[in-house]
Amino acid sequence: MGIEEFGGGQGPRPDVLVVTTNDVPGHRVTEVIGEVFGLTVRSRHVGSQIGAGLKSLVGGELKGLTKTLVETRNQAMERLVEQARTRGANGVLAFRFDVAEAADVGTEVCAYGTAVVLARE
Repeated sequence: MGIEEFGGGQGPRPDVLVVTTNDVPGHRVTEVIGEVFGLTVRSRHVGSQIGAGLKSLVGGELKGLTKTLVETRNQAMERLVEQARTRGANGVLAFRFDVAEAADVGTEVCAYGTAVVLARE
């Protein structure tokens, strides 16, 4: 697996800019739309759980699980961006991820932030 399979985030010049900061240099917030989020819950199949259990005995990275988590985070972020776009935003400030166990059957990943309309200064 190449490094490109373990990354995420946005490509160049997205129509909805997502940042972890509270502001964007060279831009001003003209409207605060409000909280947006993208949510997904994933479960692992029995084969991957057995493989992860065996791998944990000898140590090392669980690459299959890492790749699944990257895909899950990317899906949550895509849902957040779609929600922001639908509500008329062109930016999301204070972007974060939250990860939790979902009733012992999967992993919940929530991407959240504040949807805004940005204008260049």
